[in-house]
Amino acid sequence: MAEPVIVRRVSPVCGCEEKPGRAEARQQSWKNLLEIWQVLVALVRQARCSAFQERHRLSCEEAARLLLDAYEYRGLVKHTGGCHCGAVRFEVWASADLHVFNCNCSICTKKQNRHFIVPASRFKLLKGADNLTTYTFNTHRAQHTFCKTCGVQSFYTPRSNPDGYGIAPHCLDDGTVQTIVAEDINGKEWEKAVKEHKTIRDMSKP
Repeated sequence: MAEPVIVRRVSPVCGCEEKPGRAEARQQSWKNLLEIWQVLVALVRQARCSAFQERHRLSCEEAARLLLDAYEYRGLVKHTGGCHCGAVRFEVWASADLHVFNCNCSICTKKQNRHFIVPASRFKLLKGADNLTTYTFNTHRAQHTFCKTCGVQSFYTPRSNPDGYGIAPHCLDDGTVQTIVAEDINGKEWEKAVKEHKTIRDMSKP
């Protein structure tokens, strides 16, 4: 008859033999310590959040929205801007390094329209919805919105990206743009230029 196999538990600390149940007790102790640590971390975070909320005079809803924005738009900055008279104001989340299109189609040439493209979800009109008017022509897909008072187009809906917005970088407030790279696009042959462009359609996708 084969001899019974004797299993010995050895302590990982000192190498000596452990008594039955000691390893299980140690594991339970570690679990308890981990739970205590998690509670302490949560309390510290709560205290820091409360201090931040009080320092910036934010409501719970405003603080939650700020946290959500920081998570959803990580890697981006919040730009603000508007028209000349101030009747139209907006905010937009985009990179600090802007990729701007310089189009030479008939209307972009007339109004010197240079713009960068963002998804609609990253744009928010803060005021002036009732002070905007819209011009369309040809296919009527592009929505050229401008201020009724001063006539400035600070943003519009491009034909290439009807699910997004084209933002005029020169209508942004100072302080958030680091660099601007301009790309010429041949709007005189619009269909061909957009079809051959590898990334323009994706720029309005979240």
